[in-house]
Amino acid sequence: MSEFSLKGKTAIITGGASGIGKAIAIRFAQKGADVCILEINKDSAQEVANEIIASGGKATAYQCDVANQKKVLSVIDNIAKNNTIDILVNNAGIAHVGNLEGTQEEDLDRLYQVNIKGVYNCMYACIQKMKKNGGVILNMASIVSSVGISDRFAYSMTKGAVLTMTYSVAKDYLNDGIRCNCISPGRVHTPFVDGFIAKNYPDNQEEMFEALSKSQPIGRMGKPEEIAHLALFLCSDEAGFITGTDYPIDGGYIKLNG
Repeated sequence: MSEFSLKGKTAIITGGASGIGKAIAIRFAQKGADVCILEINKDSAQEVANEIIASGGKATAYQCDVANQKKVLSVIDNIAKNNTIDILVNNAGIAHVGNLEGTQEEDLDRLYQVNIKGVYNCMYACIQKMKKNGGVILNMASIVSSVGISDRFAYSMTKGAVLTMTYSVAKDYLNDGIRCNCISPGRVHTPFVDGFIAKNYPDNQEEMFEALSKSQPIGRMGKPEEIAHLALFLCSDEAGFITGTDYPIDGGYIKLNG
């Protein structure tokens, strides 16, 4: 456990009940972190917390809508009563498929509330507490923060904001011992992907899964656990010289798809 150890640290992970967030929560707990899972569905968060506890780790589930600043502040204050806030992973996010004309005002507002305001709310709630002892913020951006993807107008907008918020926070809190980075995954095989395929391509799910996999230059989708390994490194003391940086983990998509 000594290498990339998070022993004695409290890690807050939003959207930690499934997919990438769940993988990060489990991996951080394996490395000794006291994991706080913030999720809009408390029962789903509790299932992951129970899995971690059954494996000998530490985890607590919290019901929290990251778009609701009052609720976020309350949950973070509650966590901080008995813990230092050492790590924040802003993983909660939602998607929308559609170009500019296929994006309605309510779609834009819905994505803004979670993907932008939610990230802001959680950083805002944690930053004052982190200033006391330093800390690490890791935001979940996307390859669409850097390159154009068809039919992802609103999603690209929000993930571009995540990237630039990361740069801003990293710059502003250098002297407070707070590091802030982001990860930009390519397509990762999560329950969201399976649901998307089942909903939109019910008659040829296997063929569509194969096509989406091959759209990554490396020939497959990423695994949530692979994203979690990178997240662990960036939140560990071994990454103490890294801040204000975006880390693509995309099977070569950004650089090799041209």
